[in-house]
Amino acid sequence: MSPPKPFSMIREFHLADWFTLSNALCGMGALFSTMTYLQTAEAVHLYFASGLILLAFLFDVLDGHIARWRRKSSAMGLELDSLADVISFGVAPAAIAYACGMQGLLDRILLLFFVVCGVSRLARYNVTAEKLSEGGDKVKYFEGTPIPTSLILVAVLALAVWQGALGDHLWLGVFYIGGFQFHPLTLMFAISGSLMISRIKIPKL
Repeated sequence: MSPPKPFSMIREFHLADWFTLSNALCGMGALFSTMTYLQTAEAVHLYFASGLILLAFLFDVLDGHIARWRRKSSAMGLELDSLADVISFGVAPAAIAYACGMQGLLDRILLLFFVVCGVSRLARYNVTAEKLSEGGDKVKYFEGTPIPTSLILVAVLALAVWQGALGDHLWLGVFYIGGFQFHPLTLMFAISGSLMISRIKIPKL
């Protein structure tokens, strides 16, 4: 039995997979920028984080186009795509929201709900992709809104940063429920998460 060769798995990656990994790298970069903001309070790092989410979205779009163009895709590529999307469009947007000031207990619960919905939506898509494609190479529709739609939430947060609406100055203010802080702006994450796990059928272009 021959010993395992280093980097043997990497040699199995298709071109599209490298774009998928770039998506994940952008998501991690956004998380690092967000943590740097929490350390320095310099808003420029939130702009970096938001820009990296946009870049992750571009890589996410390109990997699908490249896979169809080269007619090379795999089950591993599908799993890579989901894992990258969880980082870039689930965890990172929630972290940016937290850094922007959504730090109350109820805020955190809703942000966790958003991430869990994103993970669940991706898992459901992976399980049902073969059935929905009806034996073809392309899924006809999504069930629930795709997790990359969280880019809209990030754009809203970037606008808030630009207007200085951070921390105690977040849009819609802050309320106290049972002694815990709650920022109504966090509801946009709860709505987004609910739409992701809904049964709404959205045609895939």
